[in-house]
Amino acid sequence: MASPVEDDVFGKLKNKADHKQNDDDLNARNFAQHQRSQERLAELIDDNTSLPVTISSVRVLHANRTRRSFLERVVNPILSANRDEQYTLEEALKEVGNATEKLNRFGIFKSPISVFLDRPDPTNPTSSPTDVDVYISAQERGTYTIKTGTEVGSSEGDAYINAELRNLFGGAETLNANASLGTRTRSAYSLAFESPILSNPDFKFQLNGFASSTLKSWASHEEVLRGGNSKLLWRTKNGHQHEFGYSGILRQVTSLAENASPTVRAEAGNSFKSSITHTWINDQRDNPMMPQRGYLAKTVSELAGYGPLKGDVACWKSEAESQVVLPFGDTGITLTAGLRGGLLYPLALGGNSTPQQSRINDRFQLGGPTNVRGFRLCGLGPHDGPDAVGGDVFAAGGASLLFPVPKVGKETPLRLQAFINGGRLLSLKNSNKEGGPMDADAVHSSVKKTLAGLRDGVPSAAAGFGLVYAHPIARFEINFSLPLVIRAKEEARKGLSFGVGVEFL
Repeated sequence: MASPVEDDVFGKLKNKADHKQNDDDLNARNFAQHQRSQERLAELIDDNTSLPVTISSVRVLHANRTRRSFLERVVNPILSANRDEQYTLEEALKEVGNATEKLNRFGIFKSPISVFLDRPDPTNPTSSPTDVDVYISAQERGTYTIKTGTEVGSSEGDAYINAELRNLFGGAETLNANASLGTRTRSAYSLAFESPILSNPDFKFQLNGFASSTLKSWASHEEVLRGGNSKLLWRTKNGHQHEFGYSGILRQVTSLAENASPTVRAEAGNSFKSSITHTWINDQRDNPMMPQRGYLAKTVSELAGYGPLKGDVACWKSEAESQVVLPFGDTGITLTAGLRGGLLYPLALGGNSTPQQSRINDRFQLGGPTNVRGFRLCGLGPHDGPDAVGGDVFAAGGASLLFPVPKVGKETPLRLQAFINGGRLLSLKNSNKEGGPMDADAVHSSVKKTLAGLRDGVPSAAAGFGLVYAHPIARFEINFSLPLVIRAKEEARKGLSFGVGVEFL
């Protein structure tokens, strides 16, 4: 026979179980009611998409640090008073959604941004039956973020600290300060200011100052950079990105190794580069780190030391890149193929009629785990003794077949990879028999011969397989590579290699 104490304990436990069951039932009923109300709201909107609507006012709530004039440029265009034609309910909801999405892209508000619609006060004599008030609840993010950490990859490790100040003057301005110390990039400091123009997240101005010291282990020297740049960035309606900028950089080739080659020793010292640049990107891939479909087209052009541009470096430098990604149905298997090429064309500096020879700071480098795999970092192209001295013309291409890891699934950002890639990197051939400076005609002839030389023989190439992981910040690859074609003086790398980056061939 149970004691009164035992009966009391079992009774309390039963009451608790009953209360929990009641709470679960209540939550289930509330959730079902919410779902039904959402469905009724969707049906109501669907049944009234052609209903005439007038947006009489738009109010942005909780944006206390953001300037009123800044917000007005975003929301005023959707007011009916600023339109010639009347809205339908469908059109009004679409325009409100576009304005909300624009606010979200400034990066100063917490996501998601909520939108509420309400009828105005019916006792107001100025209101009409079609009037609707729009309320946008935009909670502002914190004024600053500080990050510290370490990074390892591509033969380099470093520690960094980053500080970001947001919405400095109430117009989505950002100030970003960064400092890092590492093994290859021994030190790097930068201070960047960015501001949207006319409250447009697709039209921005940037001002950046920086200083860095990088050990160029493949060329027996250290490069020290100090300078700044300014940029205008804009995105078109069809998704094309443009970047136009000016930069002034003091470069120093210093701390030469004891076994530095004569080519590197001749480059030692200071140079000042004054240049304008333009970058165009058309990225239609669904994911830049591990795309499943789409294509990429990109060009980068730079003009230095020509006309009003000062400094002691004069050249035209151009690069082009393309990539296409083809899926094999819904299997998660994709074929990625890409091509890259570049040309460095020396120009005459100022009133001098003799074009300059290119400098090691400006020449292209090729080879490594993020471009032509199976070769050491900067292992392709011209070498002088132990040093990779770079080239003026290059072409590279590759293809990768990515497929899901068995028992892991195609939904994960993990893939197996089989690849083949290759490339050529050449320096301009000096047509002057005496080896001295070339005139403009000789340079033009040399460029044509060098471009034709890209087709001479089989390019340096390698094949292999590996594992790829696509993180939202960077892509990680570990591959086993087997060099297939190695040209004289080039440095191949057979076996395992590890690569971290944003752009891969």
